[in-house]
Amino acid sequence: MSLFDQWRKLLEEQTDATFEDFWKEYSGAETTLYKDILGNKKNKITGVVSTLAEEHNIRPVIYMGFLDGINTSLKKELVLEDISEDTEIDLEIDFAELFKNMLKADADYLYSLEEWMDIFTVEEQKELVDEYRRSRTIVKDKKIGRNEPCPCGSGKKYKKCCGK
Repeated sequence: MSLFDQWRKLLEEQTDATFEDFWKEYSGAETTLYKDILGNKKNKITGVVSTLAEEHNIRPVIYMGFLDGINTSLKKELVLEDISEDTEIDLEIDFAELFKNMLKADADYLYSLEEWMDIFTVEEQKELVDEYRRSRTIVKDKKIGRNEPCPCGSGKKYKKCCGK
């Protein structure tokens, strides 16, 4: 069973009784990892999964959860299903994308880390928040009136052409 399958199984097997302990372990590990990454401005992480997990006193399956979470913030995404404890990984993190993905996940315990101040100024963070919010705004196309020229370029009125 791949490490990613173990991660999914761990998630699926959570019950009301086990979820609090699981979340405490996972969010604590995630916070530790991000404080290290942001505090040291590590936009590149390389190494064997089991070794990287051991360096942070994290179980490999929990480290896999971290990889699952950060994957869409990487310049080149990982094939998560192929990762085992012995896999050598080479991550290049896009910090702006990471910040926006943390906003998307509503992970305030991560996007509000003080270590972000070493990466982005307050103004840059506000701009990233605005950019994220704009990306969620739905903009409707202008409705074409019946008597307006058809957008297909035929020269006919919309009602006599594509609006039939």
